[in-house]
Amino acid sequence: MSLTFDEATFGALNAEGYDEGTFPDTLEDSVALISVLAGQGRVLEFAIGTGRVALQLAARGHVVAGIEGAPEMVEKLRAKPGGEALEVVLGDMAEARVPGEFSHAFLVFNTLFNLTTQEAQVRLFANAARHLEPGGSFLVEAFVPDLAGFTDGQRVSTKAMDMESAVIEAATWDAVNQRLDMQRIHIRAEGNRLVPLVMRVAAPPEIDLMARLAGLRLEHRWGGWAREPFTADSRMHVSLYRKPAA
Repeated sequence: MSLTFDEATFGALNAEGYDEGTFPDTLEDSVALISVLAGQGRVLEFAIGTGRVALQLAARGHVVAGIEGAPEMVEKLRAKPGGEALEVVLGDMAEARVPGEFSHAFLVFNTLFNLTTQEAQVRLFANAARHLEPGGSFLVEAFVPDLAGFTDGQRVSTKAMDMESAVIEAATWDAVNQRLDMQRIHIRAEGNRLVPLVMRVAAPPEIDLMARLAGLRLEHRWGGWAREPFTADSRMHVSLYRKPAA
């Protein structure tokens, strides 16, 4: 049975303790590259969350705004130093509008896939294009789909384990809808916790087509934040799209 999930569900489930979690070791590299690409113009983050990227960009002197679907995440952002100064619009990132235009926008950490239909992902690209000034850029980071670990559309794996706890991930794959339903099961002596996640995954060529439908063109694709080449062995991609200049 498929899990019920919308754009605010991830934040509602993960806001508490989110900043104490394990961040990807690419965080500093991602901030550095986005800072270079953003230049001197306004910057927009889709799914700004608790501000772990946006606040670092603001500390570098960038003017940053964001869109976020979960009020719980925005509450965490506002409580941080500098968080009150960021312009944040609460709403569906595929539809919500921040006033004005931006020279650069970005959506990182696989969050494109948190939109669980192709239609919603297409609308996200259209929304990004609406926010960009002529010549502006939009960066997307996502993993490259890999179903090698699935058998009969199912996978169970151990994510963490010690003498007092374990984290088990169960997942199912719906090939028709390209939908990945996951349940992370946190097992501890004091009690168990379920953290579901639903993703509609897409390979890079499909993502490029979504961008083209919005009038954006692929300018660069890297296999990581250090701008290493994207190859058949790349597990993730950092893709930069450009809106044509007027």
